[in-house]
Amino acid sequence: MLAYIHIPYCDSKCHYCSFNSYVDKFDTRSEYMQALYRQLSFELERFHTQKESIETLFIGGGTPSTVSPELYEPIFDLLDPYLQKDAEITTEANPNSASNSWLQGMKTLGVNRISFGVQSFNTDKLKALNRAHTPKQAKKVVLAAKELGFEHISLDLIYNYQGDTKELLSDDIRQAFELPVDHISAYELTIEDGTRFSSSPEVRQEDEKLAFFVANEIKKRGFIQYEISNFGTYQSRHNKGYWNLKNYIGAGAGAVGFLKDTRYYPQTDIDSYIQNPLQITEEHLSQEELLTEKIFLGLRSTIGIERSILTSEMKKRAELLYGEKKLEHDGSRYYNKDFFLSDELALYILGNL
Repeated sequence: MLAYIHIPYCDSKCHYCSFNSYVDKFDTRSEYMQALYRQLSFELERFHTQKESIETLFIGGGTPSTVSPELYEPIFDLLDPYLQKDAEITTEANPNSASNSWLQGMKTLGVNRISFGVQSFNTDKLKALNRAHTPKQAKKVVLAAKELGFEHISLDLIYNYQGDTKELLSDDIRQAFELPVDHISAYELTIEDGTRFSSSPEVRQEDEKLAFFVANEIKKRGFIQYEISNFGTYQSRHNKGYWNLKNYIGAGAGAVGFLKDTRYYPQTDIDSYIQNPLQITEEHLSQEELLTEKIFLGLRSTIGIERSILTSEMKKRAELLYGEKKLEHDGSRYYNKDFFLSDELALYILGNL
C-alpha cells in the first residue's frame, strides 16, 4: 500500500493553486502534526488488516518545507515498523523554504526522494504566478539536495500560462536539464474555481501544440514519458501506485485515502481537523466506477488496461482502436501511445463517445 501525508501550510498562495492550503495558520503547526499522528495511528490499524506494508510514502501540500523536521520525527517513528526497507519516501518542497538544515533533517529521517516546485526559471513568470522564489534559489536548492545525497530529485514545470512561447519553455527545460534531476513533472496550467486566476481565466493559453512541444523537448533529452505529465529516467513508484489503484492511506486536512472500494475524506479545515482528525467521510465506489477509473488511469500512463477487466463490448471497441493503431496490446493489456488522447480513448471504450 501507499501512504500520503498532507501539509496544508504555504508561505504564499500561488494564483493557480486549488489545493487545500493556508498562509495564515502557522501557529497551529505543532497541534496539526499531533492530530496527524492520531489519524495515522487510526489509519494504520484500519489498513493493516490487509497485511500490506507501506511501499511508498509521499509528503505533499501545501508546502512540506514549512514544517520543521523535528515535528515530522514522531510521524516517522510511528510509520517505521510499517515501511518496507526499500520504500520510496518523497517530500515536496519549495526552493525558498527548503534550507540546507531542513533538507539534512528530512534526509536523516529517511526521505530519499524530493520534488521541488520550481514551475519556471523565468523571473517574470514566477512573479506572475505568485511564486515566492527566484530562479537562482531554485538552482541552488537542487544542487544542495544533490550534494546532501538525495537519491532522486524531481522538479515541476508549468506551461500554457499567458505569454508562454516555445522559446521560453525551451529555456526552462534546458535549465532544468542542467541540474542533477532524474524526473520532471510538466503540468499544463488549469484554472480552478476559487483560485486567484479564476477571475482572469484569459491567463491560460489554449495552445495544444505547446503540450506536444514540451513533451517532445523533455523526451528528446532522454527522459521517458510514463504518464501524461510525468517524465524521467526514474519513474516514481508512488505515482504508479495511484494509477494502479493500489490501497493508499490519506492523512491530513484535505487528504484522500482509498481502501479496496472505499474513499476516505478527512476534514479540510485545519482547526476542525485538529479538533477531530478522526471525523472521516466515506464514499463507496461501485464496481462500475472502479472499472471506469482503471480505464482512465491506465490510458493516461504506461500502466495500460488489463484486457480481462473489460466487458465484451468494451473489448470490441478497444480492438477497433487497436486496428486503427490508436492502441497497442501485448495479448493481456492495452496500452495508449498518445497520452494526450487518453480521455477521448477512455470515453470511447466506455461507450460514451
